[in-house]
Amino acid sequence: MLPTLDELKEAFAFLDDWEDRYRYIMDLGAKLQPLDAEDRIDANLVHGCQSTVWVVLKRTRDAVDMTADSDSQLVKGLAAIVICALQGRTPKAIIDFDLDALFAELRLHEHLSPTRSNGLHGMVRQVRSRAAAIEANC
Repeated sequence: MLPTLDELKEAFAFLDDWEDRYRYIMDLGAKLQPLDAEDRIDANLVHGCQSTVWVVLKRTRDAVDMTADSDSQLVKGLAAIVICALQGRTPKAIIDFDLDALFAELRLHEHLSPTRSNGLHGMVRQVRSRAAAIEANC
């Protein structure tokens, strides 16, 4: 089970060393539910990411359910951070949520390679785009 957003922030504040934070991020990725085979399609693939990443958003009653997977454990962990922040929110709340502020608070961009940062932004763009499509179909 993934932590809440507050628990995620507390863990980052507690871990002083970035090697420990990287391990924590990878552990988060290991906690993601397996992605169904039918969701491993091109439409769910995040483009612009160095690794292969799938992100799936599905409308539930009043919110959006998110799942993700990657061939990179670190990227899978970054996807888990996005899910921790956005899981269970409405499509509008997903669109409006300031993920850049969260990434700045966690100091992610300071410690990610430029290609990983670009991939993370690609993931965020795709999540917002999918949330907008869900919102438009309501």
